[in-house]
Order: sequence, then structure tokens, then C-alpha cells
Amino acid sequence: MLAYVSLFLAAFLAATIFPAQSEAVVVTMLLGDYGPLPVIAVASAGNVLGAMTTWALGYYAQALPRLAARLKLTREPRPLPDLTRARAWYHRWGRWTLLLSWLPLIGDGLVLVSGLMREGVWPVLILVTLAKTLRYAALAALTLGLIG
Repeated sequence: MLAYVSLFLAAFLAATIFPAQSEAVVVTMLLGDYGPLPVIAVASAGNVLGAMTTWALGYYAQALPRLAARLKLTREPRPLPDLTRARAWYHRWGRWTLLLSWLPLIGDGLVLVSGLMREGVWPVLILVTLAKTLRYAALAALTLGLIG
């Protein structure tokens, strides 16, 4: 049970702004005779929940400066940076970029931008779940010698 909790936490952190890797935990568990379906399910759940946390940070980012000022953490709300270029890029490529959310480094940024662009929760949840689950399934298949 502790192994699955560790896997969930590693996958969750890997999908947030914290630098973490979950792939090593997945491979270790698969080579340690844990079943591939539970490993894929737990890793995917943690990674998707982490991604949705990142999305929420972007989605509610406009409220954060006002909240900080209200809590007296800052003297006055600071404006968010100009997002014109990000909006133009996102409107050109759109929500389908979330299928790349599994990529290291840029995947978390794509999810954050989708929140900043006020993408709805359901398209984000569906696309991110698909991308991240397929990534873990492919990693499991490679680890177990089913493909490659």
C-alpha cells in the first residue's frame, strides 16, 4: 500500500510546478511484480490530479493578486503580465495542445496556459487524462517488453 501512495505522490508532484519524476517509480514497481493496471491507474490518477491543480492555478490566477492584497500579504494587487502572445498562441493551437501534456518540461506549461486562457474543466480533464494515461500505458508496455 505504501508503494502505491508513494507512486501517487510522485505522479502528482511530477504534474505540478515542482520538479519531480514519476517514471522511475512506475518502472521500479513494474519490475517489482506490481500489476501493470493498478500501477497505470494510480500513476495516472496522481498525474491528472496534479495537472488539474496546475490548471486551477492558471484559471484562478487573476484572483490571486487581489486575494494577496486582501490578506495583507502585499500592499496592493499587482497586475498580471500581458498575456497577448499566450492568448494568440493558444487560440491558434487551442485545447488540443493538451494532448502533449505528458511531455516533460512543456507539458505542465501547456496545462497552466489552458487555465490562464480559461479553458473549461471538462475538456482539460478529458484531454489530460487521455494523454497521461496513454503515456503510462506505453511506459508499462516498454518496461514489460510488450512493445519495443
